[in-house]
Amino acid sequence: MSSSTTEIDVTMPQMGVSVSEGTIVGWHKKVGDWVAYEEPLCEISTDKIDTECPAPAAGRVKELLVEVGATVEVGTVLARIATDAKPGEAHPAEDAPQPAAAAPAAVAAPAVAGGRHNGNGNGTAPPRRGYSPVVSRIAAEHGLDLSAIAGTGRGGRVTKKDVLAALETPAPAASPAPAAVPEPPLHSESPYRPDADVPTVAAGGDGGTPVPLSRMRIAIGEAMRRSLQTAATCTTIVECDMSAVQRRRAELGLTALPLVARHVVGALGEFGALNATLEGTALTRYERVHLGIAVSLGEDGLIVPVVRDAQDLSEEGLARRIKDLAARARSGGLSPDDVRGGTFTITNPGAFGALAATPVINLPQVGILDLEAIVKRPVVLTDADGNDSIAIRPMANLCLSWDHRALDGAYAAQFLTALRRRIEGA
Repeated sequence: MSSSTTEIDVTMPQMGVSVSEGTIVGWHKKVGDWVAYEEPLCEISTDKIDTECPAPAAGRVKELLVEVGATVEVGTVLARIATDAKPGEAHPAEDAPQPAAAAPAAVAAPAVAGGRHNGNGNGTAPPRRGYSPVVSRIAAEHGLDLSAIAGTGRGGRVTKKDVLAALETPAPAASPAPAAVPEPPLHSESPYRPDADVPTVAAGGDGGTPVPLSRMRIAIGEAMRRSLQTAATCTTIVECDMSAVQRRRAELGLTALPLVARHVVGALGEFGALNATLEGTALTRYERVHLGIAVSLGEDGLIVPVVRDAQDLSEEGLARRIKDLAARARSGGLSPDDVRGGTFTITNPGAFGALAATPVINLPQVGILDLEAIVKRPVVLTDADGNDSIAIRPMANLCLSWDHRALDGAYAAQFLTALRRRIEGA
């Protein structure tokens, strides 16, 4: 909020734990324009999602402080809105500062590594088409002319895949363009989306190929390290008979994830210390469950959209919500609200065959549940008379990483036991 009680600041929103900055792709309003509450004010691009930034209040646009094409950090003031203005009244727009948003800007990638560019164009190049930081960075490192690349993204925007495809296309000159080398995959339990492939550099004397860390990889590493250094992370594992879930899947035609998620939400109702966030020494428990679901984006990594008020949804409702969020995640259609405010997270690397993992907590949450692969294996069954037998059952490991600052091992084990009881009795 600005110093005046009649003005409100519009800031670069936080769009996921690993996102530290965003690029202004375009302004929908100019200084002096009237903007309604939650009306789109500008379009923002990050390495995670492209989205529109809505106005936090109704009023008249007083200042636009960031130019189109500029990359700024989360929390940076982008614009100011005069909330004491009224629709239709005269406004001194000509006296208010505006960024050179309407001026032509250079289309070629910026000369500064990392895609941060704040200068104006020279007035002779075509208007900027709007590129995300990772697209600008890769183009700058390889000297690519982004205006010559056909974009397949929303509105014809050039995406990371478009740039990597251009790198893999041999140049007309004698020396072909260097091909991108796949970066080692991010651990599947991570709730953060990586900045995938990075370019190669000259091979070392020992035959190895040095690969510099990308900005997004560095951001992910910092977020993961911060979580491990901040939270007192422990992992507790129980095995669970998924026979009832498998029968329910056949009845409803669903995957195991929404069925397990429904039981997780119920168990969190009993064990509220896990449906919580911890910031500093302030522990906040929530009555409602805003459930983060890790969604695979293939080679682009993972992202964790949030199913809000999951406690109000049935198994079928959770399945529809998860499917919708996953589809929008993969098409770049998530909004900032879709990826923030989670109170507990589920990740599901078991879909790729994993058997056990120790997921890293998605701060400031205090717990994350890892659902592993459902595998048929022999187990010992005990009947009511105490007689043991061996049977084949579909089993899965439930792996819970939890923050020892907020709870203890007995509590985590009790939660998992209660969750297993719910799942096995489904």
